[in-house]
Amino acid sequence: MILPTETVYGLAADAADALAVAAVYTAKGRPSFNPLIAHVADLEGARRIAVLDARGEALAAAFWPGPLTLVAPVADASAVCDLARAGLDTVAVRVPGHAVAQALLAAFGGPVVAPSANRSGRPSPTTFADAMEETGDRAAASLDGGACAVGLESTVIALLPGEPARLLRPGAVTRAQIETVIGPLAEAGGDARRSPGRLALHYAPDAPVRINAAGPGPGEAFLAFGRDDSPFNLSPCRDLAEAAANLFAMLRAADRTKPSAIAVAPIPDEGLGEAINDRLRRAAGYVG
Repeated sequence: MILPTETVYGLAADAADALAVAAVYTAKGRPSFNPLIAHVADLEGARRIAVLDARGEALAAAFWPGPLTLVAPVADASAVCDLARAGLDTVAVRVPGHAVAQALLAAFGGPVVAPSANRSGRPSPTTFADAMEETGDRAAASLDGGACAVGLESTVIALLPGEPARLLRPGAVTRAQIETVIGPLAEAGGDARRSPGRLALHYAPDAPVRINAAGPGPGEAFLAFGRDDSPFNLSPCRDLAEAAANLFAMLRAADRTKPSAIAVAPIPDEGLGEAINDRLRRAAGYVG
């Protein structure tokens, strides 16, 4: 099923059903070693499938429903199948903030995997039309929830016993916001494999991506940031939230012009800029 969330559109299936999860992997062309996020309706649903410590409870209280994923020891392996967890002893869980997703999860009553509804490695869809273009022909049903308000995938934090909290993937909830609640974050290190979206080449359009560009070269499309007359301007007023919301849709729009490459203006590496730059480095083929 094509499912809207506040971050991006997802390709949803019953997290407990290995055959349904396998169908999601097949539809996306996604490597099976890349784990999926289990989406639940509320904190109680999260507690049923994950062992949340005091840090997890504090983060859930501060940011759920919303674009934050917690990676914690799995509490009920039958509720999120081994394939969805990529064989790991942890589970990635979040409570989405989109009203349509909330209604579906409440009605279903269990965890639902919903990786972005793009073919693996492609930019994530943030509109219903883009989701349908990517994987709509492979979904049994689809829900139109309008344009995604956030436009970037969730922040992923690992909370493992005896370990510092680790930032596995930057996202819409910033490092500073999280550290205000639970203190300093360590870097991903070897725990990066526990997070989705950590492949070196990810979120990539067909055209090559060139980052930190002063302007476009011959035949290139240009994603501007700030005052610029480019038709693809992430934020004329240099607002990082606006840039995040526009990023994937503008990568797609620029790619449709069949450019020799897509050049992207420098983005400040602060606040939401950390997540934007992470996605751009992966789109360009670098490990962020």
